[in-house]
This record gives sequence, C-alpha cells and structure tokens, in this order.
Amino acid sequence: MNEKSGKTGESLTIICTTVLVETSPQAMPLGAACIASAIKANPNLKTFYVELVDFSREEDSFVRAFSEGERGGEGGETAAALMIAEKLSKKKPFAVCFSVYVWNHTILDKAAFELKKIIPNVVCIAGGPEVTANPQNFKNFDYTVAGQGEIAVPALLERIVESGKNGKVEIPGIYCSSSKCAPGTVTRAVPCSPELTPSPYLDGTLDPAKYGGALWELARGCPFKCSYCYESKGEKKIAYFPMERLEKEIELFAKKKIAQVFVLDPTYNASKERAIKMLKTIQKKAPGMFFYFEARAEFIDRELASAFSRVPCCIQFGLQSSNPDVLKKVHRTLDKKLFARNIGFLNEAGVTFGFDLIYGLPTDNLQGFKNSIDFALSLYPNNLELFCLSVLPGTNLHDDAAGYGMVWDEKPPYHVVRTPEFSESDLAKAERLSRATNIFYTQGRAVPWFNAVLHPLKEKASDFLWEFSETLGRFDFSSEEITEMQKSFVRRKYRNAHLDKLVPIAEDLISMHGALGRCTFDGSESTFTTSYHPDDVMSEYAMDLQFFAKNAGKQKCRVRVFEGKNGVDWKTVR
Repeated sequence: MNEKSGKTGESLTIICTTVLVETSPQAMPLGAACIASAIKANPNLKTFYVELVDFSREEDSFVRAFSEGERGGEGGETAAALMIAEKLSKKKPFAVCFSVYVWNHTILDKAAFELKKIIPNVVCIAGGPEVTANPQNFKNFDYTVAGQGEIAVPALLERIVESGKNGKVEIPGIYCSSSKCAPGTVTRAVPCSPELTPSPYLDGTLDPAKYGGALWELARGCPFKCSYCYESKGEKKIAYFPMERLEKEIELFAKKKIAQVFVLDPTYNASKERAIKMLKTIQKKAPGMFFYFEARAEFIDRELASAFSRVPCCIQFGLQSSNPDVLKKVHRTLDKKLFARNIGFLNEAGVTFGFDLIYGLPTDNLQGFKNSIDFALSLYPNNLELFCLSVLPGTNLHDDAAGYGMVWDEKPPYHVVRTPEFSESDLAKAERLSRATNIFYTQGRAVPWFNAVLHPLKEKASDFLWEFSETLGRFDFSSEEITEMQKSFVRRKYRNAHLDKLVPIAEDLISMHGALGRCTFDGSESTFTTSYHPDDVMSEYAMDLQFFAKNAGKQKCRVRVFEGKNGVDWKTVR
C-alpha cells in the first residue's frame, strides 16, 4: 500500500466503503466511489491515500461470516459486521466513509461500532439516502452527511486534520453524533455542480470491468415529487452531467468491453432532445452494448421510440398503479389512454420495456392491485417488477402515512404492514400473486405468447396467475422447470375449459419461446418435440390459437434451438 503522509506528519488512509446487496453490475459501489473521487480531486487533501473497499452480501467471506454467526448464536449481521471491521482495520485507516442504504443500514452501523473497538481514534463518517433521511439516527458514526457529499466530506476531512475530531464543525449538511436539531429541519449539503463533479470511472477509482457492467450517472435530481421516493424532498430540478464527460465515459466502457450499462436517470426522456442525442452517441460509440433506462411513458412519442429501437436496450417504467385516484395520493398522475398509446409506439418499434407496480399504496386494495396487473400485462411488457410499498424515512409519504391509517415496519426495508384498505392477509396474498407473476411471466419469458394463450380462456390475467400461485411450492426453479410448469398449468386450464384442441399449439408456443429465451440469455442449446412445424409456430398466425388449430396442419417435429452466425435460430432434426 502506497500510504502517504498527511499534514500532521502521520500516514493518513481514507477508506470509502459500502455493502452491496448482490454481486452484479446493477449493484456497484458508485456512491462510495463518488466520495472517493471527490477526496482525491481536492487539492488540499493530496497527501491522503484514498481507497475504495466494497463488500457484497453474496461473496464467500460475507456468507461464511453470516452463517457462522448464526450458528454461534451471536447473530449473522453482527458476525458479518465484525468481519468487515477486521478487514478495514488491517488497512489502519485514519477515517472511513460509509455509504448507507436500506439493505446495509444496520450492518454498517454495527461495523462502525466494531471498528471503533479495534481503532478507537478512527473517524467514522456516514452518508447516503438512509442517512439523509435522518442524520441523527446513527450514533455509531462520528459524523453524518445529509445530501450529496462531494463538497461536504472533503471539507469535513480538512477541518478534522486542522482542528482534530473534537473541533467545531459548521459545514452545511454535516452532523456530529452530539448535534441536535428539531425533527424535519435537516439541512442538506451544498451539491457540487455537475461540471465540477469528478468521474470515478475516468479517474480510475471504479473499474467497470471488475463488475461486468456499469452504473452510469447521467443526471441528478428529479422534477417530479412521488411521495414514496427519497427524491420527494430532494432537488425538484435536473442537473445534467456535461456531454463531454459522458462521451469519455462511454468510450471507456467500450474500451473495457463491458456487456451492460444501467443508466441512472429516473427521467431519462425528460428532455427529448438530450435523450435522442445521447442515444445517437451510444449507437456510435458503443454498438452492441446493452443499456437499461428508466423513463416516463407520458413523454414517449414515435420519434423517441424509433431512436430507442436503434440501441440494444430495455426501458423500465414506474407505472406503480393503474388507478389514477390511488396515484394522486402519492403525487403521481396517470392518463391511461395516453400511457397505453405511448407504450404502443414502443411495441410498434420493437423496443423492449417493463413496468414496476407497488402494492400497499395509500387507499389501494387487493382488487386494485390485481386490476393494475391486468392493465400492465395487456400492454405486453417484457417484465413486470412487483414490490411491497416501503415507507422510507425522510420521504413525504413517511410524513403522510399515519394520516392514511397506515402501519409499517420501522426497521429496514420499512415495508407496510397493513392499511385500512389492505389487510395483513391481503398483503400476503399480493406477495403470493407477485411471486407467481414473476415466475410465470417474467422469469418464464412469457411476453410473446401470454395474452394469446390467455385469450381463449376469457379470464383476467390476475385470476389466471393467482390460480397458478396455488401450484407453487419451493421458491427457486430453473428456466427448464418453469417451461414445464407453464405447459402443465396451461394444459390443465385448457382441458378444464374444454379447449383440448388448443393444447398442442399452446405447448409448442411455450416450448419454442422458452428455448429461444434460454439460448438468447446464456447460449444454451436444446432439442425438443413439437406438434407443428416450428416455422408455423413462430408465425403471426399462431397468435390466434383457435384460428391456427383450425387451419394449420399438424407435423410432428424434432426441433433444435441453437446460437447461429446471425443470432439465435432453429431447425428441424431427425
């Protein structure tokens, strides 16, 4: 380790750390890396050695410590926190900056406590959404930072080096463990202007190749005020990072040959002109790289849909509910006809997209949630992500929830427990329905055939999926197992409805698309038998099962699905 001497003559190592919810490109230590980059860029802190250290709940050392702690009776989180503290202590840090989120709130709090036992004089600083919500709720940290920390944290470190840990600190957004303020009067740190904010990718702090992908921050802030979101009390305007910086970052991603990029901008298409310009840049500089966007459906038009279609991507839309009256309670709006029309532009252009839905929203109920599922699936999303409402501290919903008669867990992840309209029993049913929807529709890659198979049954998607939920036992299934479950369930449904003639084409659709999906995802080849020729099964006529069964000739085939020169393909084999 190339430690350097600080102003006081001692070696000063600064560690920026966090615990990731999983090991994936979508869970990178971007927040901690941004603080590390800001410290490195500060000319008054050049003598500090700054290191980014991240832990994942899925890595072997974490899982082992957690399991041994549970067996030993000390608690899994406590044991994992001790493991983190011991690893950090070996680097002999002067200060540690912890990036705190819902999923690591308690374990990082414990890790700071354990670290202080080993190195009593270490300075522990915490920031992130959880801290911003209530900076005085963390007693094991010497200092907490509310809001963006790129200016506040380096200023704090300067002050500590000059005056010591017990010196007076008067920096906006910085709270020490002994400071007091009235509830609801949290002052946030002064945000760094985008053009002056250093990039953790360009300065080498964060290597996207290590994670197989990147979280790419295009902007900060949100013009909307959805009350369940941390942004509900944040900036009501968007601060865009300079195009020059973004072009250099995308060039770096292309050089690193990473496979996927998750774009961090909750309203990517708030500015249509900028959105299209960025898509053209991506198309030019990173062809073949896959991008995940978040966007607002009300701002989609044919031109933007066409621009998205030229980039390998998936767009996620926060629908949350199909009931406009429910959405008003959380400061959102929905014009269902406009939403459906604009999503139709994406379907016409062949763009992949998905929706988010939340159950447990104020004044919503189980039937309302089922109606939202029906509306969402009628628009052919590639995936449907279903979540229980979290009443996050520091949000407007947290302030309003008691007025709606809501009861929620005060510990992370702050899930709603019950509301006057959504009982505990109904919330459990919603969770069960969500699991069934995820397995059958999203994991089962059912979007190409789901509505076609559902149509002859003349029943709602939510009722169909609820009945499927009754067949589920364990939690984890392979893709092949899900395909067989889908076929078995549809076969039973059709036979009970006296639709036996449709069973062969329904099974062929499920088999073909299941195999194609697996091959597209991981390159796995498969061979299986169909009742009709695969070219007929994959034709547009197969989307009308009753017409197809009446007019298509059966032809039993052995079909092989494989990865060809021009992508996933199929052929008949003997």
